Amino acid sequence: MSVLVCFHAHPDDEVFITGGVIRQASDAGHRVVLVTATDGALGEVPDGLLSPGESLARRRRAELDASAAALGVHRVVPLHYRDSGMAGTDDNAHPDAFCNVDVEVAAARLAEVLAEESADVVTIYDANGGYGHPDHIQVHRVGVRAADLAGVGRVYEAAVNRDHMKRMIQANPAWTDEAQPPDVDSLGLPEDQITTVVDVSGQIEAKRAAMVAHATQVGDFGPFLQMPVEVLTSAFGTEWFRRRGMPDGYTESALAL
Repeated sequence: MSVLVCFHAHPDDEVFITGGVIRQASDAGHRVVLVTATDGALGEVPDGLLSPGESLARRRRAELDASAAALGVHRVVPLHYRDSGMAGTDDNAHPDAFCNVDVEVAAARLAEVLAEESADVVTIYDANGGYGHPDHIQVHRVGVRAADLAGVGRVYEAAVNRDHMKRMIQANPAWTDEAQPPDVDSLGLPEDQITTVVDVSGQIEAKRAAMVAHATQVGDFGPFLQMPVEVLTSAFGTEWFRRRGMPDGYTESALAL
């Protein structure tokens, strides 16, 4: 049995780009640990969804637990940093925001989890955090350093396949401008930088269930929940990674668990 640790910025981030490999690893008998940097307290929420007196952070933690159960996660570890908000907002400047914390301090905390779990593999994000979100960029920085501190040699940068996304948009004219990801030309990684392509079509229902669990994030997941399963599989039935430290031309079809 190997131990896979997936490090994410907010509750719900685990679903899109690592939900399939999480379920796949769990089903294969590996231990999976999900670490979230922030509570996602600055996310948007539909009016009237929260109960009187209920905080968004509390609801999102409950949603995270439900999503983790759908994906077969064995342990959820929240680091409880302050959500930094979207890039360019005033919240980015808060001294306690995750994007502003000392990388060495945060990395030491994550490294403790990696050491405690005897982690074999860690997933983080690419250096641009997928789409430039300050918390996602910080996950990359902190994750790289923590893996180094804990001596974890197998580090995977989870990423959107930019070229695949462009093909999906071109092939689906029904996708409106609002449903398309922002600034596709800088989203994720180009295909020639991806080392690891994992077929997770067999885990698509688990990914859908995890999406449903994040009810407060319907703005992110809503357009996809109504897709026929074959379209959802086309969009999210493959997950892509860049394995750090590999030579040019290296490829694999699964994480090295």
